[in-house]
Order: sequence, then structure tokens, then C-alpha cells
Amino acid sequence: MKTKKIFFPVFLSIILLLSACDSFLENEPSNYIVGSSLTEDNLSQLTDPLYNRAWFGFNSNFYFGLGDGMAYNLNAPYSDYIYPFSDLSITGLTGPLGSAWTSLYTVAGRATGVIGTVEASTATQDVKNQYIAEARFMRGTAYWYLASLWGDVILVDDEQALIANPKVNTNPKKDVYEYAMRDLEFAAKYLPETVGKTGHVTRYSAFGMLSRLYLDYSGYVASNYGQNPNAGTRDADYLDLAKKAAEKVINSGAYKLMENYADLFKVENNNNSESLFAFQWVPGLNSSTGYGLINTHQAYFAFGSIVTGDDAAWGGGGTGCPYDMIKEYEGNDTIRRKATWMGSGDYYPDINKANGGLTYDEVTFSAAPRWLSVKKGITGSNKDNSAIGRMNSALDNYMLRLAEVYLNYAEALLGNSASTTDATALEAFNAVRTRAGLPARTSIVWEDLRHERRVEFCLEGRYWYDLVSRAYYKQQEVINYLNGQNRGVVPPYLFDAPNNLRIDPDRDEGTRAVGTATAAIFKLPYPESELLQNPKLREAPVPFEFTEDRISDLF
Repeated sequence: MKTKKIFFPVFLSIILLLSACDSFLENEPSNYIVGSSLTEDNLSQLTDPLYNRAWFGFNSNFYFGLGDGMAYNLNAPYSDYIYPFSDLSITGLTGPLGSAWTSLYTVAGRATGVIGTVEASTATQDVKNQYIAEARFMRGTAYWYLASLWGDVILVDDEQALIANPKVNTNPKKDVYEYAMRDLEFAAKYLPETVGKTGHVTRYSAFGMLSRLYLDYSGYVASNYGQNPNAGTRDADYLDLAKKAAEKVINSGAYKLMENYADLFKVENNNNSESLFAFQWVPGLNSSTGYGLINTHQAYFAFGSIVTGDDAAWGGGGTGCPYDMIKEYEGNDTIRRKATWMGSGDYYPDINKANGGLTYDEVTFSAAPRWLSVKKGITGSNKDNSAIGRMNSALDNYMLRLAEVYLNYAEALLGNSASTTDATALEAFNAVRTRAGLPARTSIVWEDLRHERRVEFCLEGRYWYDLVSRAYYKQQEVINYLNGQNRGVVPPYLFDAPNNLRIDPDRDEGTRAVGTATAAIFKLPYPESELLQNPKLREAPVPFEFTEDRISDLF
């Protein structure tokens, strides 16, 4: 790829970002260091912003609005960053689309800038490869999101050329996937096996992400790259690659599941043994001192100021769990349910500590219509933990954790079979399931994997991408599933802890007008603002000219 140039404007923007970072990054701004003056000792500063600010526009609203709202894990009929997705009524004017698009291209562009700057440094080639690999991990991940969401997008191989002429054609989805895999395969080859800086990725982070991409691509290849989305099977070679990539992570012994599921979502457990890639938000900052470097999810999820200790609690009674999601939980799956959703009678000792903790009661706290309020991502106030600030939960939200790699491995082994009793597939699958206090399965089918993914990663922005992956080769099945979720119906359910779900016969919440899922739902509209700036987005994509081969010696 064309990465030989020093992208000086991008480098300067990275330095400006570094100067805004707090003690977590522990970096001094170094805007005098460019080109051959950049030594091995300076390189670790370059990639820090790729873990937070560059992703902020993607993370703030879009992450859960699309990933959980579109999949109907989450409902908020009064919040315009969620209901266009949950109602399947997205247009090019839907606000979070533009923020996500810009953010993902910011990640890709800054990663490319880092690559050019590192290549011009005086470090040894081995050291250069490590930091180039870290940047390519981020770029490859950003392009996977772009391919999954918009399909045909622009591959930015030369930023300077794009700045000079921003009106360019897209590249086909197939090429975007190939580009992302090249980046992540390079990362898997050259990233270190152990973390060099807290929260940064390793080669096993790259293998874990590859297990996700290979699974997706196995269905896309088998569909003849979208020409036959109901092919019904997946490509065996890519299924095998997904299995091997997941094995690399599992067999490394470098990561292990947290014993307690709820502990995954506590600030003090950021960068734990299960985390392969998480955004690194800066603790101790707030919306005034560090906007862009903080995790704002709590402000959009929390049901009231009793949680946050201030007025940044906009979830209220309108952000909660739709009936289709809560009925997904098995009756004895109380561990994951309580860690994800607050039900009447649930007690949380780490929230509102000064008053002995929080016992949630949706009547007392005016949540309506007696549904479950969000718990996952809710960490409390600054009085509960000094790392928390206004609009900053201080939680480093996961982008990839070991539980997903286990389920990817089981799914790759299931492959095109109707079911499997493979011992290693069951071991991986049941590791996730038994951690939640549920009985182990003796065989698994696709539906078991779908169910576990939805419940395990609920409110982690993942489930929509699982459905998109399935739709590559069983599109009509997924369309039928989406239309069977009764999104326009609001059952007046009542819920009491631990897992007591019932219907209130005396109340009728009525219906809402929502969209209908069709084949078009699996490709987001381009943001209207982008179409105005680049009309060529409407034209047919043009093939991308690759200048490097895929790495072939990873396994």
C-alpha cells in the first residue's frame, strides 16, 4: 500500500490530540518531532489517540443506537439517536449516521497518518512494524465497520490525494473487506504477544478480530459477494480460517474469562483478563474538561440523577428493554439479566453508596411502562467512584472480548452443519454459558449461538452485526426474524426481580408505526451531508488496486 509519505497535517492533528489527554496517557506533547527526528522512544505516543478521541463520534450515540437499537435489544421512543434505528426508519438525515461515518474515517485517516510517520522514523524495522501493525489494527477495524454498515465505501490509501480531490467513487464491499483483512493480518503478524502499554492491543487482539471477519466473509463469499444472499451455506475455507484465528487466541493462554459476569462492567476492572480491545476513555474528566475523551453512555442510559449525581441522566423512563429482548432471557439467567437491566427489586451496592446502595423500583423512580431500565454501562456518580465525572462513566467499553472469540470458535466448528457435538466447540460455548450460571449444552445448533450472542453482548453494540453476518447467506430468514419482533407493539409487561416477567391485562400501551424489514435494511443510507459533498457516492463502485498480497503464513 502507499504508505511511504509523511502525512504532516495528520501528524499535527495527532499531536494536538495528545496535548488534550490527561494523566491516563502520560504523554508530553511533542509537536517538534517529525520525520527522521522521530525515534523509537517517541513512537508509543502516536497510537494513543486511536483508542479514544478518534472513535468518539462513533461511540457516543451510534455504537448502541445502531448495534442494539437496530437489533431491537433497546428501545427509546423519545430519543432520536435510538428510535430511528429501533423503528427501522433510518434516512440519510438520521443524526448519528454522519457522526459515525466521520468518526470511522477519522480513525482510518489518522491510522494512515501514523503509518507514514512511523515509516519515516529512525527506529529499526522490527519496531516500526509493531507500531504500523497497531495503526493497521485500528484502520482494519474501522473499515470492517464501514463495510458491514454501508457496503461500498471509499478506501483512503492516499489522504493527500483525497484532500486535493474529495469527489471520488466508492470501492466495492468485497475490496473493503479484503483491505480490512490485509490490515488485520499484518497486525496479527507484527503486533507483540503481550501488552506494551495498558489497554493497547496485541497480536491476539488481531487474531480475535480476524475470527469475526473471517466468519462474516465466509457467508459473503458463498453468496457470490451479495449476488445470492440466500445461498444457505458458507465458504468452508473461511470457516476454517475463523476457527484457526480463534484457536490462536484461546490456545495462547493470554486471556481468560472473568469469573463474575457483572464484574466486567465495573470501572475498577477496566482492561481485565477478558478484554482484547476496548476504547480507553480518560478517568477523572467530565463534559467540560475532556469532551471527546470520555464515555458518555451513562448520560444517555441512566434513568435519573440519583444514579449520576447530576442532571446528566437523559434515559429516564423512556430508555429501556423492549419486550422482545426481555423474553429472550431464560428464567434462570438472572446473572446476566441483572448486570444488563434493572428490574423492580434489584439491589446495586456500588450505586448511591452514601445511602446504602440502590434498590431499583420503577414506580418510585417513575420509569414507565414498568419495564426494565438500563444497568450495563451505568457506574454511578463521582461520589461512588472518583474516576466518574459528569457524562463520563469512566468505563472502557468493549469492542472485543474473549467471550466473543469462544462463540466465534464454536460457530466456525458448527459451520454448515445443522448441529454439532464437537467437544471443543461445546467447551468454548459452555464456558460462556456456565459463567452465567446456566446448565451446559450437550449439543448446539445455530439458534443456541444466536441466543447466547444476543444475551451475552446485549447493550455492547454487537447484535446487529451478528444479524448482518447471518443475512449474507440466509437473508430471508433474518428479514422474517426482524419482522417477527413486533416492534410497533408495546406490550404492557411487568417485571419483578429476579426474572419474573408477566403481562398486565389492565393496561394497553397501543402500537407505533414502524418500518418493515426488507433486503434494503442491511445497507445504511449514506449521510445526506456526505452525498452533498461527494455526489460520486451515488455512482457505481470502482475496483481498488491492491499493491500488497495477503499474508499467508499466519497459521
